[in-house]
Amino acid sequence: MVRVRFAPSPTGNLHIGGGRTALFNWLFAQSAKGKFILRIEDTDKERSKKEFVDEILFSLKWLGFNWDELYYQSQRFDRYRMHAEKLLQAGKAYIEKSPEGKEAVIFKVTPQKIKVEDLIRGTIEFDSSLIKDQVLIKSDGTPTYNFACVVDDAEMNITHIIRGDDHISNTPKQILFYEALGFILPQFAHLPLIMGMDGGRLSKRTGATAISDYRKMGYLSEALLNYLLLLSWAPGDNREIISLAQAISLFKIKNVNKTSATFDLKKLDWVNNQYLKLADPEKLADELIPLLVEKQYINKDNFDRAYLLSLVKLFQPRLPRLNDFVDWADFFFLTEPAIDEAAKVKYLSQDLSKEFKFFIQGLEKLPSFDIASIEAAFRELVCQLGIEAKALIHPLRVALTGKTIGPGLFEVIYYLGPERSKRRLEKWIK
Repeated sequence: MVRVRFAPSPTGNLHIGGGRTALFNWLFAQSAKGKFILRIEDTDKERSKKEFVDEILFSLKWLGFNWDELYYQSQRFDRYRMHAEKLLQAGKAYIEKSPEGKEAVIFKVTPQKIKVEDLIRGTIEFDSSLIKDQVLIKSDGTPTYNFACVVDDAEMNITHIIRGDDHISNTPKQILFYEALGFILPQFAHLPLIMGMDGGRLSKRTGATAISDYRKMGYLSEALLNYLLLLSWAPGDNREIISLAQAISLFKIKNVNKTSATFDLKKLDWVNNQYLKLADPEKLADELIPLLVEKQYINKDNFDRAYLLSLVKLFQPRLPRLNDFVDWADFFFLTEPAIDEAAKVKYLSQDLSKEFKFFIQGLEKLPSFDIASIEAAFRELVCQLGIEAKALIHPLRVALTGKTIGPGLFEVIYYLGPERSKRRLEKWIK
């Protein structure tokens, strides 16, 4: 049976690179009807924090990954010591004492050629004569990363190790340990790195943000997963939107690209928008309520949910991130929306008193205040004035919302209502 593992270190939050590694491991296991093992590599007692463990577990659950087994390396120190003792007894390792008298266990590296058939990169060859003797157990009693990995992967029957190609240099060292301990060698697959748009390593400026931060910014988990899938893998047929269920049936590790992937925030926004368009407005409203309460746009215990829902539906097709709703729709909640200064100069610097006054009168005469009637009143007015529609649409929008972009003007007027619309336009009548 296929058994893969994702092994994050709780010295920080789960970031984009780790999220993609977890995804590809999980997909590989699902496609092979195998097991997905989660191992928390918390041997660094000083830097490992419980809050990072909690964040990693929460983020993996938010992404939708269900693990079959969970292990903590900090609970397995006796296993590492036992296998180190085996190597000592076999003469494959030796003790090295520090000036303070503390003992470390060191592995003797024997010169040899090591060949790995990587599932993504093909044949990779190493020369172990270039590798110095390796520490197995440090003088403080903690195991080194490479040694603990090998012991765990062997004892947990891991069949495939799928990880970032920054670990390629660790592979020959680990293979030496496998052979020395008589363990069955797993298959390796090294994923290409994710680079920023500037061609450099991913940084906070170019997207190396924690998975939990993307959730807070208003990205849907399904959208983020879909985008992570596109970083080094493609479903074929020029498709870019694909569900996890579809991906499971199509995923082949050998089809992962060898070249580095580029993290494009604008592309992620586009993918997220595709999912937001199809999302349940009720669920989106539930996500937005705490944000609107925090901004004091609504009262937590007393607000018109039906009205909020209508606004969510109004903005839903346009939002790149769910949280953008709070800023984009602020004029529906504020008594006096802030006017963009550049927009004010461009569209409201001329005297539009006559046009605004006539439009208000047209709205007041409507037998029914609905979107179609509002548009009809507008079209009739510009016809009477002999002006182009855009000559009045943009000034009206800025006067009503303070912004130059947003939903359709007539929808805006409808959801603002006749009284608020009239009051905001009258401010610009001299």
